[in-house]
Amino acid sequence: MTRREDAVLRVGEQEYTLPVIVGSEGEIAVDINRLRGASGLVTFDRGFANTAETKSAITFLDGEQGILRYRGYPIEQLAEQATFLEVAYLLANGRLPSRPQLDDYADEITHHTMLREDMKHLFEAFPKEAHPMHILASAISALATYYPDALDPGDPWAKDISMKRLLAKVPTMVAWSFRYGRNQPFVYPRNDLDYVANFLNMMFSFPTENYEVDPTVSKALNVLFILHADHEQNCSATTVRVVGSGHANLFSSVAAGVHALSGPLHGGANQGVVEMLESIVGAGGGIGPFVQRAKDKDDPFRLMGFGHRVYKNFDPRAQIIKRYAQEVLAKLDTADPLLEVAMQLEEVALGDDYFIEKKLYPNVDFYSGIIYRAMGFPTELFTVLFAIGRLPGWIAQWHEMQQDPTTRIGRPRQIYVGEPKRDWVAMEDRSA
Repeated sequence: MTRREDAVLRVGEQEYTLPVIVGSEGEIAVDINRLRGASGLVTFDRGFANTAETKSAITFLDGEQGILRYRGYPIEQLAEQATFLEVAYLLANGRLPSRPQLDDYADEITHHTMLREDMKHLFEAFPKEAHPMHILASAISALATYYPDALDPGDPWAKDISMKRLLAKVPTMVAWSFRYGRNQPFVYPRNDLDYVANFLNMMFSFPTENYEVDPTVSKALNVLFILHADHEQNCSATTVRVVGSGHANLFSSVAAGVHALSGPLHGGANQGVVEMLESIVGAGGGIGPFVQRAKDKDDPFRLMGFGHRVYKNFDPRAQIIKRYAQEVLAKLDTADPLLEVAMQLEEVALGDDYFIEKKLYPNVDFYSGIIYRAMGFPTELFTVLFAIGRLPGWIAQWHEMQQDPTTRIGRPRQIYVGEPKRDWVAMEDRSA
């Protein structure tokens, strides 16, 4: 972290000198920490799109160039060569693990995958039609009641064991929630399977028959989890940080992140893509009318899975996912009409002047839902799969914030636009 020449803010006749900070990849920030104290002024920034609340060493994202790196490692290399738990270790610890370190880490997580038996009653208390994201947030929050001795964010042991427990138990929660909703028996974790294979086995195996995890499916799901593992200061990561800034425990903070991810503008977009493709196929499969509707500014219809708040060129994750979508469908011998429509839409988006001008390129959500669908996951589970992948990022963001001595409780300012001071009016004197 380096400093540049100070910035100067002029308001009327008054000038204020503000420090300038430069990040390791050249990002430049004007430090306004002391602005309000010195001037009484605050900045106004809807959605915090122009505000850096923290200095983070976890993820670097360059939307203009289509670059995504975890701890300096390009996402393309991690997706091809790493396991999901390797990436989880990297995000939390800042370095790739040695073989003994990874073995010990994976072994600890494997031996924490079991849930307390009485947690079954929690899942059984929900309506069967309840959305899996709401169930997951509740189950994660409930973990705090099972481990009251490990909730102190200032205790290194408590932080470490909570991070491992959370990574270990969330796939079991998701699988048990899914099985309950389908009136199927709960499947317990297996310590002889790796992280992804164990999750697939809990989701799709039955006691009455042998279930073999397809290595192509397992590899693709591992890649999808890695691609979703972190994405800088997005809506859910910021939520985890803000909740954690009040010294809330990890389980409560991540449960809040799950709720943030559940919104259709954040994690729910991949479900929206599949629903959109289904509507196009249901209308006959012709994409022309839908493309024209998307171009009509007076039509509320939007093509889901195109464009991104941050990426202005292309989403590097989408390029990786596209290839795995084709591999999974070929291996499973699945002729999915949704994929055919998706490829037609992508071709239009990459060649149509309207889409090019507005930088509406396929994003990470565009193909992920098609892969999940081919694997046998129901549409309502897509956002939950996103949450499993995002766990290491939430954990790393929370952990980094707790270690930072400059962290302050999240407390944004506002510009009050309500009524000025006025006096109480007695009931009989109030107008209708």
